[in-house]
Amino acid sequence: MITIWGRTNSVNVQKVLWCCDELVLPYERIDAGLQFGRNDEPAYLAMNPTGKIPTLVDDDFVLWESNSILRYLVLNYGESSLLYPSEPKARASIDRWLDWSLSTLQPAERPVFWALVRTPAAARDTAKLASDFDAVALLWRMLDSHLQGRFFLEGEKFTLADIVIGAYAKRWFGVEGVERPPLPNLERWYSRIATRTGFKKYVDFPLT
Repeated sequence: MITIWGRTNSVNVQKVLWCCDELVLPYERIDAGLQFGRNDEPAYLAMNPTGKIPTLVDDDFVLWESNSILRYLVLNYGESSLLYPSEPKARASIDRWLDWSLSTLQPAERPVFWALVRTPAAARDTAKLASDFDAVALLWRMLDSHLQGRFFLEGEKFTLADIVIGAYAKRWFGVEGVERPPLPNLERWYSRIATRTGFKKYVDFPLT
């Protein structure tokens, strides 16, 4: 039995749960992180010394880092799945988005998310928020250009790239109090992935 440790309002947990839905994989989830605690307890740190979420336990195998978990789930349980195809060029093209989400997108969008969702309005640094928002908007503009003429991030097939970037796109489209630039290709892609069952079940909720 697969066990996933992590709270449901974590973007990194959401993408793992979404992947499980795409693969029709049963699992048990245990709340951990922020208000639930547990991730700073010795038993959790013995599994995941970073103290972060999610952590996956599959029988006697323990894995942390959300994108590594996604790859493992497909390689171990989705041999015939198109989420992470075996052809090297196709797989590398997907991997670049998974890497980019952690190296570039998450560091840029996190300050905006925390300012607008998890910081009281009176305590916000509005000048910094405006600067941070402009920085992340540049990245979404890049995505908008990439999506010109594409159905999904890597062509006609839904992949792990769409899960990972889609989970962050919910934050872009879900925050309030900012004026987003028109990005028609991104908006069309987002409306497409938002129809998927896993997105509706695990991602499409008010941001908290």
